[in-house]
Amino acid sequence: MSTVLPASAIPSRLVTYGWPLLALAAVALAAAMQSGSGHMVSIWLGRDEYSHALLIPFVAAYLIWQQRAALASVVFQGSWLGAALVMFGIALQVAGTFAALDVVQQYGLLISIYGLVLALLGLHSSARLWAPLLMLALMIPLPEFLLQNFSAQLQLISSQIGVWFVRLFGISVFVEGNVIDLGTYKLQVAEACDGLRYLFPLMTLSFIMAYFFRVSMWKRVLLFLSSIPITILMNSLRIGTIGVMVEHWGVRMAEGFLHEFQGWAVFMVSAALMLGEMMLLAKVGRDSRPWREAFGLDAPASVAANAPPARRSIPGSFILSSVAMVLFAAAVMFAPQRTQAIPVREQFISFPNQFDAWTGKRDALERIYLDALQLDDYIMADYLRGPKDVVNFYVAWYDSQKAGQSAHSPRSCLPGGGWRITQLDQRNVAGVTAASQPLRVNRAVIELGPSRQVVYYWFQQRGRIITNEYMVKWYLFWDAFKQQRSDGALVRLTSMVRAGETPADADRRLTEFAAQVAPRLDRYVPD
Repeated sequence: MSTVLPASAIPSRLVTYGWPLLALAAVALAAAMQSGSGHMVSIWLGRDEYSHALLIPFVAAYLIWQQRAALASVVFQGSWLGAALVMFGIALQVAGTFAALDVVQQYGLLISIYGLVLALLGLHSSARLWAPLLMLALMIPLPEFLLQNFSAQLQLISSQIGVWFVRLFGISVFVEGNVIDLGTYKLQVAEACDGLRYLFPLMTLSFIMAYFFRVSMWKRVLLFLSSIPITILMNSLRIGTIGVMVEHWGVRMAEGFLHEFQGWAVFMVSAALMLGEMMLLAKVGRDSRPWREAFGLDAPASVAANAPPARRSIPGSFILSSVAMVLFAAAVMFAPQRTQAIPVREQFISFPNQFDAWTGKRDALERIYLDALQLDDYIMADYLRGPKDVVNFYVAWYDSQKAGQSAHSPRSCLPGGGWRITQLDQRNVAGVTAASQPLRVNRAVIELGPSRQVVYYWFQQRGRIITNEYMVKWYLFWDAFKQQRSDGALVRLTSMVRAGETPADADRRLTEFAAQVAPRLDRYVPD
């Protein structure tokens, strides 16, 4: 049943210019943020883990509509903090445009929305809309490098728990990183099985459930956070179930429609578990009551029809914010389009296969890896010196690092292949220079069963040698802003620790190889 506002809650009417100003601010916001929001929508349409985000603006709008009776009587107090947020959002948009970083533009859009609401309603009244405003943050895709790391960790966890489940049925199985070997079939726990396509939609669903859950705040927070372990557990059980079914009924159990149907079933079971969790939480604590009383959609209150509306003016903070958005939108629409500069370089097809005492034997990446890496050029080859010394040489080059196209850190990729990083540090490679500066590398010792390898890797980007993954992102932003460049490369050298050797022996090989190869990279990875 809907509720009616008391007589004291008099509905308000905007001044004559109120609605046109609100509409102008909304249009200016959409026009100014069209680049970042356009890419965001393309991600929603193109990636399964974000497909649910198409519904988030509509759900948020419904939650605001539910508050329409309360908002009808709110006095627009305004807040200059909101105007400051709008300016900050505009600054992020400018930075994101110059740097060609869509995620920065998207967060600029979100902050500008928050700022406009705050500049109009003020701090106290804006608190009524905390849920729909906060929910909008769930529609922003994670930065790609965070998504890659998160996905890699979920793959490893899902693989380990899935293998444990398979072994419960007495099935012999071997796991190497994300590859589950059943003997007759190797199950690759790739991005499609990492759980992200369930996690983000389930987090959004749990947020909505928590919003309508009329219990203590700690219970609502717990319900929302529990979506993470529930997703991991259910996705792991899905992988384990596939392994058991493949063992008994063949590889068709892991392919085609049945594979996709299992994904939908996992999501529905996860949602049912969260509903069961709500029932339990409703009976716990001092505010215990039947869950049907604790959870439910509130019918929106209606405005008293016979109450005379009061005149409501637009605060100066919102007028200033709207003018700033209009001016910025005009600048965005009429400013010349910025394009990133791509330096002239030689293709790796011409990289020498023979230098000094080293002879290279080229290899190629499989299509599944090329699709994931989205690189523009690369070289992968084993270089031999004599009968025993072998160094694997790999360079991934990107003309422009944005929108999911960026160098993948070996720190994230190596565990996915089953290798365990037992040591990771940074060191200078004595006597070796790259990009006209002393070479400093990340050095990792990795193990897989009895095998050990030493890995050197660094990011060679626009005249810099960088070893910190987060500094890579900073310089990517800075150089895109200053030079309109975001090109760069990941360079990786790997050598096996042979029987009877120590990692120090592999270090010597890598140092000697780096001394030969690093100076030759200048033509292929320009400053």
